[in-house]
Amino acid sequence: MNLLLSQALIWPVVLPLATAALCALAWHRPAIQRWISLGGLTLMLAASILLLVQVETEGTQTVAFGSWPIPFGIVFVADRLGAAMALITAVLALAIAVFGLADIRRRQEHAGFHPLYLGMIAGVAGAFLTGDIFNLYVWFEIMLITAMGLLAIDRTRTQLDGTIKYAVLNLLGTLLFLLAVAILYGVTGTLNMADLGRVLSESEPSAALALVAAMFLVAFGIKAGYFPLFFWLPASYHTASIVVSAIFAGLITKVGVYASFRVFTLMFSVDEGGIRELVAVMAAGTMLFGVFGAAVQWDIRRILSFHIVSQIGYMMLGLALATPAAMAGAVFYIVHHIIVKANLFLAAGAIYRATGTYDLRKAGGLMGSHPILALLFAIPALSLAGIPPLSGFWAKYMVIDAAFADSAHWLAGVGLFVGLLTVFSMSKIWVEAFWKTPPLERKHARRVPMAMLVPMAILGLVTLTIGFAPEPFVLYADATATSLLDPKTYIEAVLGPQAGLDLGEQQ
Repeated sequence: MNLLLSQALIWPVVLPLATAALCALAWHRPAIQRWISLGGLTLMLAASILLLVQVETEGTQTVAFGSWPIPFGIVFVADRLGAAMALITAVLALAIAVFGLADIRRRQEHAGFHPLYLGMIAGVAGAFLTGDIFNLYVWFEIMLITAMGLLAIDRTRTQLDGTIKYAVLNLLGTLLFLLAVAILYGVTGTLNMADLGRVLSESEPSAALALVAAMFLVAFGIKAGYFPLFFWLPASYHTASIVVSAIFAGLITKVGVYASFRVFTLMFSVDEGGIRELVAVMAAGTMLFGVFGAAVQWDIRRILSFHIVSQIGYMMLGLALATPAAMAGAVFYIVHHIIVKANLFLAAGAIYRATGTYDLRKAGGLMGSHPILALLFAIPALSLAGIPPLSGFWAKYMVIDAAFADSAHWLAGVGLFVGLLTVFSMSKIWVEAFWKTPPLERKHARRVPMAMLVPMAILGLVTLTIGFAPEPFVLYADATATSLLDPKTYIEAVLGPQAGLDLGEQQ
């Protein structure tokens, strides 16, 4: 038990990796793989809860591997942001795995769905918990490889086309990321992110560092779907199975957002080199182009894919302002959006099961035939649109209020306008899929399995909990934003009190 408690930081990564290996050993036994997967993800959820409790009670946690002294060896670090992201990853991974019991096909399981899925979850958790910039690149690569496998798992022409689009631009982002890390190591001589924060605070501005910051912004922008680098996302996400699309929508883009937040608070500052203005323009463009793209679509998966892009813009808005209130709003927004967006893709899968189509023009009548599905769709849809008192309302309110408070009125205006168009998109889905009379009446309603409805209900309950009792989540986001904007706290937790004191003297 002492070992479990002392090494709580590594279990959210080790458990899905070990579970993926066990699933690979049971390659020809899909039924066994399902139960191994669910068991491993349940343990991951328990470990992530334990980690969050430890961070809350004891502060930032660190683990150095191989008995190497920090900053020379590989290190895992969990602060408030990392622990929260690891927990939300576990919640989402388990909920989607349960949904997959009714959606994943036997041929997908024989093609390696479970090892690939668990490997991707391990990559996501590793990215959130690593304290080393090179190993952040490694976890990105693990996510990229497993994601391509999941995208192309059915080996259809459409999926292969989407996978190629996904791979080409993401490989470019990966190359830029690796080049940035190489230049940064050449300038600073270290890869530990806490040590980089300390060294860079003492370094004079230079062309090399400006180039590194720009390369990081572009690399993470590709991963997250920032404007103008987002076009691969709606071109590929809709080609995957709905289970894969849901986990991608909830988590993959957020890893890029998380990396941006970590790098541009701990290592670089948005106040330097015009980064603030660039991020602000990218945030506005991301919101606008995403919501305009959604407005003209009829395939529910494409609508939701474009809304991934538009909602990422609100998170970037928080980074562009970089005030405590704006960062708190952005952190709150990330947590809200992960749950809501994944739930909406699950709802799209349930709508397909009930109607046999993703094309809204061919759907209809679900309000009468599937009232429970209508309710379960309405909760995340209204939340994404920012209708009070759901979680999306508080998230948008915090970010937009921070923009007004910082006199960034044009950004606040863009956010409000995009919110109105989001209402239009969600209303479009509601009217077409649920309210209108279906073009072809069915004699018997197509049943939606309970395994699909239960995870949607659980994620909807999380959304309602955040919306109706937002105070603890807001307080946590406030504390997280404070620690992000004060890198001394993170550096001191990793390198020791003296490093924090030295940094304080430099500032």
